[in-house]
Amino acid sequence: MTALVLSAGGMFAAWEAGFWKVLSERFQPDIIVGTSAGAWNGWSIAGGAAPEDLIREWIDPRTAGIMQWGLHRRGCLRPETLHARAAELFARFQPRLPFGLTLTELPWLRQVLVRDREITWSHLAASASIPLCFPSVEIQGRRYVDGGLRAALPLWAAEAMGATRILALQVLNTLPFQILRLVMRPRRPSRNIEVVQYEPSEPLGSLRDAAVWSPANMERWIALGERDALRALLPLDGRAPR
Repeated sequence: MTALVLSAGGMFAAWEAGFWKVLSERFQPDIIVGTSAGAWNGWSIAGGAAPEDLIREWIDPRTAGIMQWGLHRRGCLRPETLHARAAELFARFQPRLPFGLTLTELPWLRQVLVRDREITWSHLAASASIPLCFPSVEIQGRRYVDGGLRAALPLWAAEAMGATRILALQVLNTLPFQILRLVMRPRRPSRNIEVVQYEPSEPLGSLRDAAVWSPANMERWIALGERDALRALLPLDGRAPR
């Protein structure tokens, strides 16, 4: 069982859409797992969205409204547009193959896997609720925020869903996020699972770029994702990733 795992990354996750456009022509996962923006990408892919549809979502100017400035007692970004887009995404797609997303439960910072029919639009909203920016989302009496807080690339969740091999897309590969991983100590998969990981070949930008939608950045990152996928898959000489 091979899982596709999609990392957190805010606007950087547009790179994943470009990479998937190329990858989808030669690989279909048995399981999809994502967190934060990667969960939204994964939900769409698992629900049958064509790569072009996924790219169109990132290029859509409405995406800029998700990160809408507005101070409140739990952060600096207003949640209304985020929640509305999560509900819209939930209504448009339902997974056609096993799908899981991860959340961080407050106040214990516990990593949580939610899968398949357990997922509601509120889980999609919580998966992208960046701490100190968006308020937490209450679901059945518990409070949740972005799963990427503890594990930007939730490999452990794919193993928990039965994966024996993982193909992972990781966009948060620069020094600040490497330090965060050391501090937060995410759960790791066992040594028995095979992981093939792909990352952007060039720095995607600053933290501000990850938070602020820009049409030029969307196009650049999507194009880079396509180029990176072509370069990564070329050595396979026509053989699909297992």
